[in-house]
Amino acid sequence: MLDLSRTLLALATGLLALALLVNVVVVATRRRAPAATAVRPVAVGRGGSHPVSPLSPAALDDDGPVTAVRTSKRGVAWAADRSVELALLAITVALVIRSIHTGHAPFANQYEFACSFAWGITAAYVFFERRYGVRALSLMVLPLPLAMLGYASTVSSEASGLMPALQNHLLLTAHVITAVIAYGAAGVSAGAAVLYLLRPHLKFPGLPSEDLLEEIGYRAIVIAFPMLTIMIILGAIWADIAWGRYWSWDPKETSALVTWLIYGGYLHARVVRDWRGKKTAALLLLGFAAVLFTFFGNLFFGGLHSYA
Repeated sequence: MLDLSRTLLALATGLLALALLVNVVVVATRRRAPAATAVRPVAVGRGGSHPVSPLSPAALDDDGPVTAVRTSKRGVAWAADRSVELALLAITVALVIRSIHTGHAPFANQYEFACSFAWGITAAYVFFERRYGVRALSLMVLPLPLAMLGYASTVSSEASGLMPALQNHLLLTAHVITAVIAYGAAGVSAGAAVLYLLRPHLKFPGLPSEDLLEEIGYRAIVIAFPMLTIMIILGAIWADIAWGRYWSWDPKETSALVTWLIYGGYLHARVVRDWRGKKTAALLLLGFAAVLFTFFGNLFFGGLHSYA
């Protein structure tokens, strides 16, 4: 069963790489669609009574309105979207198979969490791509699950029993699944931030507007932040059960708290202080750097979480 799980993960890696390659070509060669051929035109007026909301999937560029086009034509772009969805399905089945084989959720070691991290980012990307239709986002987001799956292939994938501190199936599952969802959404926010910062230097037509990229980054953290909050609370409860204290200033605990503070600061700056632009994009990148440090830092600093 573990061989089948590994095969499915290899298949998912190939599908994600193929989708990324196709999307690079599609975005680089895309032309502005004439309004007459639009299936669903979106009215954008300068001074009109019905401007496009930042929540709209319609993309705006610096030259003015770009008509949002949704078609059912099954071309290479459609195939790229289906490849990502098939990759998500393959990762899901691979993790389910591993869970059945090991008897616990796939969150017990670095290999399993790297694969789960890849699942979280892929799932978050599919959600936001379907909601906003921003294909260019894939150029910045899809390399992340590819990197995680690549990293997973370099560490031991052998299944082993749970160490004593992890033998609480309910808390293990709840604690780590919230982390997976939070980290996946954080990956999308980082991708949107990178694309926001690079956009002035990219000459491709039809790129999403800066406002839309900011909105995607914000909406992703609206998902990530409460999940991080639940993750930390559950982790503290679990720590008290396993180690007899709620907080130990373990490197992973500390970096998770720093990550939470960064994203909390981002939300405060954007909602209360009305920050926009490069400052908020920088905060999103800083937050995701903290996420990566939370994931990898214990490999260098040890601590109570050295097993994962």
